[in-house]
Amino acid sequence: MKRALDIFGGVAGLILLSPLFLGLAVAVRLDSPGPALHWSRRVGQRNRIFPMPKFRTMRIGAPDVATHLLDDPDAWVTPFGRVLRRSSLDELPQLWSVLKGDMSLVGPRPALFNQHDLVALRTQAGVDALRPGLTGWAQINGRDDLPIAEKARLDREYLQRRSMAFDLRILAATAVSAFTGRGVMH
Repeated sequence: MKRALDIFGGVAGLILLSPLFLGLAVAVRLDSPGPALHWSRRVGQRNRIFPMPKFRTMRIGAPDVATHLLDDPDAWVTPFGRVLRRSSLDELPQLWSVLKGDMSLVGPRPALFNQHDLVALRTQAGVDALRPGLTGWAQINGRDDLPIAEKARLDREYLQRRSMAFDLRILAATAVSAFTGRGVMH
């Protein structure tokens, strides 16, 4: 049932949001040189690395690390990138990854390939068995504000509580979070 919802959500989202995708892609290109999409190496189900698309929010040449690990994140994030991040619109291309089966609509957010601390804690908790999500329980409970250990704890809680009803609750809360920009640091 979850995979059917993912396929339906992925197809519907890609079709219905295609005009928005086009507008955002043009805006990203006008904001700074480089491609509209950034393909980030992420850790997926069973700790398999997969390419995950996002609208590019950082300048070309930015180090491939979590934003909070940069010495001066504001020097790397583009002006339009700030808008995309605050609204979470930079995440929309991940609907492709949902449709493809690398991700789900709801699950733990995919860690960067070099976030070894988070990957280790999730693996210890059995969370690596889950397909990563476009949104998740940790996302709506703090996002960037959460320490790594708390993210892993919330991901474990999601693993224990997961159900269709819980996923729908997370999706609804995500819509509210995206509109308010709550929990986004950069």
